[in-house]
Amino acid sequence: MHASGALDASVLVLNKMFLAVHIVSVRRAFCLLCKDLAEVVNMEDGQFATYSFSSWREVSEYRAQHFREEDDDWVRTVTSQIQVPRVIRLMSYDKLPKQTVKFNRRNIFARDNNQCQYCGKRFPTNELSLDHVTPRSQGGLSSWINVVCACLECNVRKGGRTPKQAHMGLIRKPEKPKRSPLLNFKLTQKKYQSWKTFLDNAYWSVELK
Repeated sequence: MHASGALDASVLVLNKMFLAVHIVSVRRAFCLLCKDLAEVVNMEDGQFATYSFSSWREVSEYRAQHFREEDDDWVRTVTSQIQVPRVIRLMSYDKLPKQTVKFNRRNIFARDNNQCQYCGKRFPTNELSLDHVTPRSQGGLSSWINVVCACLECNVRKGGRTPKQAHMGLIRKPEKPKRSPLLNFKLTQKKYQSWKTFLDNAYWSVELK
């Protein structure tokens, strides 16, 4: 991938205890690594290895010649190429991850996969609207379980009625997501599969015998 595309990739950020706390841009990740505020965490033969920025640069140079894979992203510097890390760990940050998912337009679109919840078709974001399943005029609240994506045509057709009143069915029941819908979307992409271990609470919380 060319540098501009690579810089648009995402990096999972862990706290000191290896718990996922954030997703940042590649630029931000490299900034943290350059300042020695973070280290690279990389999966190798089923084990996690950690690298400082300078040691990761050396590893990258070797990989660029011998182990390039299709899903890897690379950033070219004046003298070499550096592989974009998928996961970094903050050296001194020990706060726990936030458990709440923000109720906002972007997350609703991501939860519903840019799919109209009435006709089932997918649309670009600018061709979608938000619909209150039970209209506000009938006491409906602005909440995860009452707001869905709807295409403009379905939204107009439904008007200020409930789906039952409009004889329109929902393709799935709206629910509050347990984790960021944008994160779930990233996990459908092959290059972010290494994130899964850090997002699987069972992996970290099960008691060791």
